[in-house]
Formats: sequence, structure tokens, C-alpha cells
Amino acid sequence: MLANYIDGRFVEAAGASPIPVLNPARGTVIAQIPDSPRSAVDEAVAAARLAQPGWAALTNSERAGHLRQIASKIRDHHEALARLLTEENGKLLDLARGEIAGTADYFDYMAEWARRIEGEIIPSDRRGETIMMLRKPMGVIGGILPWNFPFFLIARKTGPALLTGNTIVIKPSEETPGNADFFARLLDECDLPPGVFNLVHGTGKTVGEAISSHAGIDMVSFTGSVPTGIEIMRQAAANVTKVNLELGGKAPAIVLDDADLDIAIPAIHISRVLNNGQVCNCAERIYVQRGIADEFTDKFVKAMAATSFGDPLGNEAVDMGPLIYERSAARVAGMVERAVSEGATLLTGGAHREVGGGHYFEPTVLAGAAQASEIMQKEIFGPVIPIHVVDELDEAIAKSNDSDYGLTSSVYTRSLSSALKASSDLNFGETYVNRENFEAIQGFHAGMRKSGIGGADGKHGLMEFMQTQMVYLQN
Repeated sequence: MLANYIDGRFVEAAGASPIPVLNPARGTVIAQIPDSPRSAVDEAVAAARLAQPGWAALTNSERAGHLRQIASKIRDHHEALARLLTEENGKLLDLARGEIAGTADYFDYMAEWARRIEGEIIPSDRRGETIMMLRKPMGVIGGILPWNFPFFLIARKTGPALLTGNTIVIKPSEETPGNADFFARLLDECDLPPGVFNLVHGTGKTVGEAISSHAGIDMVSFTGSVPTGIEIMRQAAANVTKVNLELGGKAPAIVLDDADLDIAIPAIHISRVLNNGQVCNCAERIYVQRGIADEFTDKFVKAMAATSFGDPLGNEAVDMGPLIYERSAARVAGMVERAVSEGATLLTGGAHREVGGGHYFEPTVLAGAAQASEIMQKEIFGPVIPIHVVDELDEAIAKSNDSDYGLTSSVYTRSLSSALKASSDLNFGETYVNRENFEAIQGFHAGMRKSGIGGADGKHGLMEFMQTQMVYLQN
């Protein structure tokens, strides 16, 4: 059974119930983790609080040196980490390799901010007074991770937290805990002081709730579903704890009459089947202008139908792996069945396949779904996408904005005017023009409406992990 990592030591969770971890492509048990009790979280938070003042007393550049050391350790074990990630997550091996490389790059990128975190000098209305704004760490961060990009999310939460003088307690997903354990073992080989990074295994009901409701946590950073995010807000409210939430998405892809289909079709295709359709920021619905609707639909359906799927660690190359667990495939199947029963037309796919112990859903395209229907409004989180025909850009924008979600969006057009109008009028945290939906680490990954609170990456993501102190200095 995997151990927790608390105060620089690997600690068994005595008496905790074991949770099996499955390979989603084969249905085989590959590890076990403890459903740790609240006392384990208490211990981790106590260690983090004890370590935080000393960690914050280091200079930014000294802390950045630790991040660079972590990045180097990750690169030294790149292939082993990628294979473990694919084994427990089901994503393609090349995507896993990219995630590992991106994680190392993220630690290095955050380290570069060491000499760029600045306060402010503000003019005073009083003679002889200097007003200063200082930036200080929050204290102890609680990080709750998802299973779809679990290794990268360690860096997205730990990198900025540690650079800015915070310590952290991480809860990995119970579906994909092995990569976090590997990370902790690499970190244990580094020079990081005990208590700065802590990891506690368990379910959301036990460890997740213990973190989000803990009086010793100064900010909770969570990536996952809207219902869980809402519950975390409730739990954090008792202590008025700051929350940083990246939640679901229902990204529209707008394809106008003047779009280059040789760009639009591959970009939307990869944005739908990437990570087996389990990405919150990738395309979930298409609004295509009537003049090219038939041509686009024909070519896009062929691209989706040609998508191969299977065990990513099998003997044959595939375009897509399994969904993370059986109930995901069943949920997606239910959404497709309801869409068809309500009048949508199934153009390709539509079936839940069990192959070799893994649960797959065929790449699926639907047409004719009503704007108000579940398939157009609710997050699918699987390789399924509905196509909706519109007459003009204004209609596409209005229907795109008609959503509880506001994470990402995209538009395909040769017209600069149309691209700028869409960028101005779409109410989403990100808009991609003539490219797939995938953010840059130097940007700011943030959503509107129910897609989250706050954001991550870049300068503005770094600032999420700091608070301000005003100093009024009268000479």
C-alpha cells in the first residue's frame, strides 16, 4: 500500500481502509492506497504550518533553486513517470510524455519569477509619508487534484505555492495516486526542508473534506467538477478560507463559412479526443455556419469515425485510450441515448465498448440537438460532440454564451474582423482562434460563471498564492 508523505517522511496510515487503483485499459489492480483518516491531514497541516515561517524566510531565489532541482529530478525519470501515468490514467503514451515534460518545464518557469515578484510604492496624500504594498505568502495551501492531468496539476499547485513562500498539503486523486507517490519519492531525494511539501492519500469524503474544512489551511486550490467545487466552497466557508477553483467546461467551437477546414477539422478533432475526451477545456459543442455545414459535417464525421482506440500500452498504436472507469462510459452512453430519444441524429459512434477489461466509448458525432438539450448544455467529458447549424456569427456567439460554463471557446475564420468580434463578445476565460484548445503556461487559465474562481499559470496565477499588506510609513 502506498504511504503518505508527511514532514519529510513516508508514513503508513495505520488502520485505514485500502482503496484499489486500477489500470483503466485492463481493469487490473496496480496499487492500493489508504483512505487516510482526518488525523493524517491534521498531522500534515501541522507539519506544513511548522515549516512555513522558515521556508518563507528564504529569498525567492533560494526557493527557486529548490524548484529547479525538482524539475531536474523529473527529467531524470521522464520515461518511467510517463509509463506509470499511462498505466493508471489510460492516456496515450505520447500525451503522458508531454505531460511529464510540461511538468518539469512548469517548475522551471515558476522558478524564473523569483526576481520578478514586485510590490508597489503608492503616492500618499500626506506630506512625509510613504505608502508601500508588500506581497506575502498565504501560509499553508491545500491542493486537491483531479485524475485527468494529475502529474501536471501537482506542479500547477505546488510550483507557485512554494516559490511564493507557502507550504502545501496535496491530496492526489484516488484514481491516479501512483504518479504523486513517484513525485514525493523524487522530492525526498532533493534538499527540500521537511514539512514544505506533504501528500495525503484518500477519498474526497475523507481527505478532501478534511483539507477544505481545516482551520489550518489558508487557501484551497481544487481542480475538478462543479458539484465538488461547490461543496468545497461550503466547507471552506466556515473558516473564510480562500478558494481557487478550476471546474468544468462546455467549450463551443464556432466554424464560420470562410474557415479553412484543413485547419478547423483536425484542431476540433484533437480537441475532442485528446486524453480520451476527458479534458475540461476542449471542444464540447460545434456551431457551424450554414454555408459550409454539409461539407464540414461530412469531413468531421469521417475524421471522428477513423479514430482508433485501445490499450495505450498495447502492441498497436491507437488514437485514443479508455475512459477512466466504467461509470464514466455508462454516463456518456446515457447522455447520447437521451439526445437521440429527444430528436438528435447519430452520425457516427454511439456505443460503449468493453475491450480487454477497459471501457471505451466510440468517437461520436450528433446532429440536430436542440440548444436547450442536455447534450448541448451539460459537460460530456467523453469523445462525443454535437453539431449545431447557425446562420450567422451573432447567433453562434449568443448560443455559445448560453451556458452555465465559461472556461474555453474557439473560432475558425479567415476574417480578422470576425475573429476580433468573437474574441470580444464570447464570455469565456479563453478563446482560441484557428487552433486547438490548449493553454500556455505563461497565460492565465481561468473560467467564468460556474467554470471556476480565480485561475492558474503566468503572472496572474502566481499572484493567487499571495496576499497583500499595506504599510503606511510616516517619516
